[in-house]
Amino acid sequence: MRILVTGGAGFIGSHLIDRLMQQGHEVICLDNFYTGDKRNILKWIGHPYFELIRHDITEPIRLEVDQIYHLACPASPVHYQYNPVKTIKTNVMGTLNMLGLAKRVKARFLLASTSEVYGDPEVHPQSEEYRGNVNTIGIRSCYDEGKRVAETLAFDYHRQNDVEIRVARIFNTYGSRMLENDGRVVSNLVVQALQGKPLTVYGDGSQTRSFCYVSDLVEGLMRLMNGEHMGPVNLGNPDEYTILQLAQTIQDMINPDVALKYEPLPQDDPRRRQPDITRARTWLGWEPTIPLREGLKLTIDDFRERLGDRVVVPARSVSAL
Repeated sequence: MRILVTGGAGFIGSHLIDRLMQQGHEVICLDNFYTGDKRNILKWIGHPYFELIRHDITEPIRLEVDQIYHLACPASPVHYQYNPVKTIKTNVMGTLNMLGLAKRVKARFLLASTSEVYGDPEVHPQSEEYRGNVNTIGIRSCYDEGKRVAETLAFDYHRQNDVEIRVARIFNTYGSRMLENDGRVVSNLVVQALQGKPLTVYGDGSQTRSFCYVSDLVEGLMRLMNGEHMGPVNLGNPDEYTILQLAQTIQDMINPDVALKYEPLPQDDPRRRQPDITRARTWLGWEPTIPLREGLKLTIDDFRERLGDRVVVPARSVSAL
C-alpha cells in the first residue's frame, strides 16, 4: 500500500516507518521538523519506496495514498506549551486537512490521540468509556483539548462523509529516539543520570504512570489500522509505577550514587494514569510484551550513544543490572 505518516520523523513516527518499510509498503513521511529529526529516517532516504516531504499540516496538501497515520503534533509538555496556539492549530486545522485528504482519496485514517483526553482522571484505571476531567483553560489544554477536538472531527467525518477512521489513545511511551530535551519523565531521568546530575522528581513522586515501550505501541497502532474496529482504543502498558519507583529504577540501572531532587508539581499534572486495555486485548489481540527494565536498558543504551562525550557515568556491566 501507499501509506502517509504525518510526524514521521518523530520518535514514534520513525519507528512506525521502519516497520512499514520492512513490510514493503510505499511510505510518504510528512514532517515540519519542529520536534522531528531527519536522523531518525536517514536510512530510508534514497530508498525507491520512501519519500520525505517537509510540510506543515496546518496547510493543505494533495497526495494519493491508501492509509494515513496521523501522528503529527508535539507530544511533550515542554514542546506543546512552548507555542500553545500552534499546538491547537496543529490538532484542529492539521487534523481537518488530513481528514479532508482521507475523504478525497478514500484513505483509511488513524488518529494518534492520547491518554491526555482523560485529563486528571477521577476514574482509575481509565477505560474508553470515561469522558475525562480536563481543565479547558489550563496550560495543558492546548494539547488535551486539541486532541479531544481531533477525535470529534474524526468521528464527525466518519458519520458525515463515511471516512474510515481509527482512533488510538496513546499512553506514556518511551524508547530509543526520544528527544533528550523533551521534558518527558523517562528521558529527563535517563539523561540526568547519565550526566551525573540529581534526578528530578516532581511532588513527592507518588503520582503514577504506565510506560509502554515504543515497539509494542507501534504493533498496536498497526493492528488497529488494519483491524475492523474504529475505536477509540487505549494503547499503553497496564503496569502502573509511581514516578519515584521509576526514578529509583533508573538510578539503580545507571548510577546508584546520584541524588534525587524534589521539585513542586507542575500545574494540572495528572495524579494517576493507567490504561484499561480490555478493548485492545479483545479487539486487536494486543498487549505489551517488553518489561520496564528491558525497555529502559534499550533506552539507556540509545541515549548513551547519542549523548557521546556528555555522558559522565561509565557503563555498568550487564551482570550489575
